[in-house]
Amino acid sequence: MELIDIGVNLTHDSFDPDRDDVLERAAAVGVTRMIVTGTTVTASAQAAELAASRTGLYATAGVHPHHASEVDAHTVDALEALAAQPRVVAVGECGLDFFRNYSPPDAQERAFTAQLELAAKCRLPVFLHQRDAHERFTAILAEHRDLLVGGVAHCFTGGPAELDAYLELDLYIGVTGWLCDDRRGGALREALPGIPLDRLLLETDAPYLLPRDLDVKPRNRRNEPAFLPHVLEKAAERLGVSAETVARATTENAERLFRLSEVDERTG
Repeated sequence: MELIDIGVNLTHDSFDPDRDDVLERAAAVGVTRMIVTGTTVTASAQAAELAASRTGLYATAGVHPHHASEVDAHTVDALEALAAQPRVVAVGECGLDFFRNYSPPDAQERAFTAQLELAAKCRLPVFLHQRDAHERFTAILAEHRDLLVGGVAHCFTGGPAELDAYLELDLYIGVTGWLCDDRRGGALREALPGIPLDRLLLETDAPYLLPRDLDVKPRNRRNEPAFLPHVLEKAAERLGVSAETVARATTENAERLFRLSEVDERTG
């Protein structure tokens, strides 16, 4: 079964000692393609550079809401330049995070709006983050949705009501190992059967969100793309379909949303 990890922080320094080994372990279990997440201009540039250097890697370019206070006109120009690189397939990670509020809410909203406008201009989908900001997030997104080519609610952790709102906005839904967390994943497990197969995407968000129910956990507690098949199995169980069915659907969905075949044709 081929899988695509649509959200992995592969430029994180925890991968510096063994990044190639991480990629090999992933490929060995069928995770042959990955989208490397950009969270700042610097991290986005690193993601784009990494994607250009390895087969099967793509990147996003964006500023996470934690860093929204850093966004200015120069930031948007830098992101636009990165978005033009051939293996950059989405704008983001962008959105709102009122749980941490590392940046003030008004700065987050301005940065989110700027990146939605950039995505519309560049004709790229958006890679979206939302935590404790559902109402403002959906309101802002709704204002821009008609101009966007698509988007994914990255690392979705909400319940059925949030899911319905995102599906109404015609978003794809990214599911991680949060599904495997008995303490915190109840709302997601309740919502999961409501995700149409043609809207579901799988991701690890590595090195974060190590599935809590792995039989054997790595000593360093680091998540990595090789654990994506575990998320696949748990999602398939909850959906009541085969893992093969989910693998095929999520791979096709990722290819369609991020237009991966077009990217591969352009870059050889």
